[in-house]
Order: sequence, then structure tokens, then C-alpha cells
Amino acid sequence: MNTTVPTSVYAQRRARMAAQLGTNGIALIPTAPERPRNRDSDFLYRHDSYFYYLTGFTEPNAWLVVTGDGSSTLFCQPKDLEREIWDGYRLGPEAAVGALAVNAAFPIGELDAQMPKLLENRDTVWFPFAIHQGLEQRVAGWLNQVRARVRYGALCPEQQRDLCAVLDEMRLFKDAHEQDTMRRAAAISARAHVRTMQACARMLREGRDVREFHLDAELMHEFRLAGSQYPAYSSIVAAGANACVLHYRADVAPVRAGELVLIDAGCELDGYASDITRTFPADGRFSGPQRALYDIVLASQDAAVAVTKPGARFTDPHEAAVKVLAQGMLDVGLLDKSKVGTLDDVIEKRAYFPFYMHRTGHWLGMDVHDCGSYVEPGEVGQVSERKDPLSGEIIKNRPSRVLRPGMVLTIEPGIYVRPGEGVPEQFHHIGIRIEDDAIVTPQGCDLITRGVPVKADEIEALMRG
Repeated sequence: MNTTVPTSVYAQRRARMAAQLGTNGIALIPTAPERPRNRDSDFLYRHDSYFYYLTGFTEPNAWLVVTGDGSSTLFCQPKDLEREIWDGYRLGPEAAVGALAVNAAFPIGELDAQMPKLLENRDTVWFPFAIHQGLEQRVAGWLNQVRARVRYGALCPEQQRDLCAVLDEMRLFKDAHEQDTMRRAAAISARAHVRTMQACARMLREGRDVREFHLDAELMHEFRLAGSQYPAYSSIVAAGANACVLHYRADVAPVRAGELVLIDAGCELDGYASDITRTFPADGRFSGPQRALYDIVLASQDAAVAVTKPGARFTDPHEAAVKVLAQGMLDVGLLDKSKVGTLDDVIEKRAYFPFYMHRTGHWLGMDVHDCGSYVEPGEVGQVSERKDPLSGEIIKNRPSRVLRPGMVLTIEPGIYVRPGEGVPEQFHHIGIRIEDDAIVTPQGCDLITRGVPVKADEIEALMRG
């Protein structure tokens, strides 16, 4: 259970959600199940984000039920001293009412008996669609029990609605407690990147064999040392040519002087993710070609940061980054002007795509790719069509989300150069990405991950230290 945030915060969130359910609506939110890893061991447990957002409760085998009048009921594991010897402390339903500020609590074993009673005489049942395997079937079973009582005057909910539509919009805007946690997570992750950069250069100076997993261990050490529960995602530690694989995971590849290392890693702290990418020379000094591409990527990120502010569209940072990246590719010869034409031609035809194939950011929060619509809600009906110049696919465009204070997103441009016809050899196997986490503020945005240097000269100075 999260003790760093007052229970009143979770109660207020439940009340805000309840106000959107309708007077006779009811919402069902299960937490994540435990999952077996092998014969007699489970994967490290991680709660469901929606459930945690509304409760701050981290135990498995729990459900939350909220009705339109604001009443909340928790189902959780009962106290069991014998099981607690093996598996750890349980809060139990008796203590849950006071500890979590819910109206009622029952043992999880009573869920099937109580749920039809809670659903009876409601007109709409809300639950997260397409997230919990088997949830739709379980709700259907409870509703069938309610229908069996209609001859006795019971009314069965006629509508089923996706609760994600309500909660995604709430979670998109981070309150002061969430922003504080995300800043602390970002600071831990920044220290982990600094530690890893310095360790890499030091080990190479000492003549030691350095592998990607050694650097992954440095990250994990700093995460846990600072109190983070676990990484927010599988850390990417990619040496040399591996940096051109977008979702590469730390493995056994050697880290060599003269090559770049791309690390995309962030911790999760009290349910909230951080997400940082830095690319650095393994021995602490950029080569000429490496520095040339690095400076292009950094300039593109600067351009994206400059337009990340209230009133801008979510797509504006991406478009600003693409413009700088494309011009840089023309300037250094990654793109042949005689073949691809002008900067406008490069952007229109997406000629930059072989070297930059992903978007420049995503929402960040409880999940590293956090929930929240990328389309402006009031403009969903404004649809236009365009033909993708590479795939030929017809794509439907809708107005991109307008950025507002409290939103948190990543800004992460990159360049990835694989050998190919006409690709200058000095750039082969260079992969660079620079990523920071940005909180949209009334004035612009605040980069909360700059505890780790980003300028090439500063990175070199850090790694000499």
C-alpha cells in the first residue's frame, strides 16, 4: 500500500470517476493477477495501474466496486496468519475500510456471491475493456444471475461501457502528488545513467572486459539503492551496431572503445515510470562522425522541446524534430540531395524514414507508454485522409491532442544508420537516441530528467571524471 500519498487523494479520484458513471451506474475494477514464472515461482508481482490509481493498494487478488452515488467497496485477501508466514502481510477487509477510506470491504472469496447483489437494479455496468482476460465472461455470468431474478422485480444493467474512456482522461493529467513522484523517479533514473556512463569509461580504462549486462547491472544497482521497486520496462543497453535495434535488450555483447552505447532505461517508483535515453561513447570520447550525428539529434530534440507548451498539438514536437533531423541528414550526406530533393520533398515523401522510423514521444505516467487519447476529444469528428508515400496505405487523420498543463510526455528523437547502398561508410552502425521526460507547465515544459547531461561536451567531461 502506498503510504506516501494521503488516502483522501484516492477517495477524491473515486468520487470524480463516480460522477461520470451516471446515478445508477456501477464500475468494476480488478487488479492484475499473479502470473506463474515456472513450476513453483511467480513473476515479481505488479498491480494493475487503473486499480492502483483509485486505491493506492498493491496486494494481489483484489477488486474495487464504485457506484454512481460515490460508494466504494473493496474485495481483498482475508487475514490468514499461516499464509502470511509464507507470502507476507495482508491488510485484510477489516482494516481496509479505515486504511483505504472505502465504504465497505469483503474477503475476495465472497466476490461471486456479492457481485450480483451489487449489480442488481443498476442501469449501466462499467469495466475496463480488453485488458483483463476473461473479465467480460465473468461479468456476463454475474449479469445472468441478476436476470434470473427479474420475475422478482430485479432490474439488470442494460448497458456495458468501457471504464478506460473515463479513467484514461483522468490519468492523462497528473496532479501534484503524481508529478512529485515522477520527479523523484526521474532523479533516480538520471543518477543511474550517470553512474553507468562513468562505470563504462572506468572499466575500459582499467582494461576490463565490459559487456552490456555489466552496464545493466549498474542501472539496476542505482534503481534499487534509491528505493525504486523495479525498472519501469526492460532496460535497453545496446553497444555498437545493436543501438540500431529499437527494442534491443541488454545481452552479452562486448562494449568496445570507439563505439557508442545507447541506454534506454528508467525506474518505476511508487507506481510511476520514468523513461530516459542517453547515447554516449563507450570510452568517453565521440569520434567525428559520431559527434556529427549526435549534434543533429540533440538539435532536433531542442526544437521539439521549444514547441512543447500549452496550446501546441501533440504532433508539433515530432514535426519540429523531423524538420531538423531531415535537414541534418541532407547536410551530412545521409540523404543524397540529387535523389531526394529539397527539405520539403524529404518531409513530404518521408525519405528520412530509413534513418528515423518512430515517433518523437508518448504519454508517460503509471505506465511507460501511458494511457490517454492522442486525438483532441472535441475534434474527433474532423477526419481527413492522406495516402502514405511509403506504404501507399490510406490513413485517416484526426486533429492531434492539444497539450495542456499537467500532461507528461517523452521527447525522444533519434538517428539509426544501417549499412546500405549510398549510405556513407563512416556512419555505418551508429544508433543515437536522446530522450527526456517533460511535464507541460503553464509557461512551457519542464524537463525532469536533465540530472544526466545531454550535451556531447558535458557527457565527455562526466566520463573523464
